[in-house]
Amino acid sequence: MTDARGSAGRNGETNARHTPGTPCWVSLMVHGPAATQDFYGSLFGWEFEPGPQQLGPYARALLDGHEVAGIGRLPADRHLPLAWTPYFASDDVNRTAETVRLCGGTVGVGPLDAGDAGRLAIGSDPTGAVFGVWQAAAHLGTAVTGVPGTPVWNELMTYETASVAKFYETVFGFELVPEVSADLDHVTLRLDGRPVAGVHGVGSALPRDRGPHWVTYFDVADADEALERVTELGGHVLEQPHGTPRGRVATVADPEGARFSLLQSGTS
Repeated sequence: MTDARGSAGRNGETNARHTPGTPCWVSLMVHGPAATQDFYGSLFGWEFEPGPQQLGPYARALLDGHEVAGIGRLPADRHLPLAWTPYFASDDVNRTAETVRLCGGTVGVGPLDAGDAGRLAIGSDPTGAVFGVWQAAAHLGTAVTGVPGTPVWNELMTYETASVAKFYETVFGFELVPEVSADLDHVTLRLDGRPVAGVHGVGSALPRDRGPHWVTYFDVADADEALERVTELGGHVLEQPHGTPRGRVATVADPEGARFSLLQSGTS
């Protein structure tokens, strides 16, 4: 569970530009950003500083001084399912947005400039799952990986993988590697031979109130301790820890209902 970026230094720190197609940032839009910052700050040890305000009040989360994620405020009249949104790197967000449209997706926001940080678009695939596209300028994206409190993986939960995986292959240039299993519909998305994200088809098990959506996994040192902390902070445990080839995974929701997963990889 790695990403395709330049060589990382100590503790996963890197200043390299992300390879196009790489998940390079995650962002969450909520109704109460102050309370949400308190939750994630206490859970992951994040601190916050103001970020670009083009989409409204927005703050970047820092872990030991390194940018790892963003939290912004939804307009009061927007009542959408809250979810962490992964952003995929692009060298030309205008061209990527046009490809999204040509492949049957939708571009709902942008492309637009986020100050001197870069240029972004927010779109959805043909099944409705929302994702972002980021063309970096001053802000390259997540600046540290591989330590607790950092995003470590993104996986699309959808009805079936075949058609939607082709969409991401065409838009971002991924290599599709299907799981060889009679009872599991899963495709790994690779760049330069390295896994960067996954697509999981779950059929009718997909929550009706969510529809297809991306799930962000955050690295934790101990999944059980993290679950206790989530509950203490007012969040909810949706799925108890269970073993996977990548480590122990649990699914939770923050106090506003945004779902995310915790991954204890065994190397944290």
